[in-house]
Amino acid sequence: MSTPLQGSLLDGFGDTEFSSLRDARRTVLDHGAWVDLLPGWLSGADGLFDRLVHGVPWKAERRPMYDRVVEVPRLLRFYAEHEPLPDSALADARTALNEYYRLELGEPFRTAGLCYYRDERDSVAWHGDTIGRGATHDTMVAIVSIGAPRALLLRPRGGGPSIRYVVGHGDLLVMGGSCQRTWEHAVPKTRKPTGPRISIQYRPRGVR
Repeated sequence: MSTPLQGSLLDGFGDTEFSSLRDARRTVLDHGAWVDLLPGWLSGADGLFDRLVHGVPWKAERRPMYDRVVEVPRLLRFYAEHEPLPDSALADARTALNEYYRLELGEPFRTAGLCYYRDERDSVAWHGDTIGRGATHDTMVAIVSIGAPRALLLRPRGGGPSIRYVVGHGDLLVMGGSCQRTWEHAVPKTRKPTGPRISIQYRPRGVR
């Protein structure tokens, strides 16, 4: 059985605020890729999680895989460039990210993709965000995580040892440089009962 979200005693349901992005820790990877990690970037995550769970029109999708059609093991909602985001905190986060990373971005974050991992059985397979301009150009993806901690793995495209990040409630992880072209990432299933998690992914226009 999955477990419910355990809210933070320190975080509570107060206003959403953000710490300084200058505190992000950068890991330089091979082939011109890098990852920034900032634990606890977002405070007020309990309230934001509750608002998104109940306010986002989540969608269950089915996709072809080999010779059959399977259910996508998570709920989804994508917000295009000119589509209003479901909570002002998401717009505030995007503004802060665009201001801090403006010299490295090339173009600002414009879209937001939301994934709702309901329990330990929900996951995302190995992939890179290369649909659109991400297939040929370096592009950045910023992920804000709220809810139960989950492992996010990265490995070189084509195979190789993986790097494991545990992304928790209010944490920020940014993949930059050539990361989407030369590395892959995944959120695997777990055997341990795990509470729900929402992942908010900011991308430039034309990258999915």
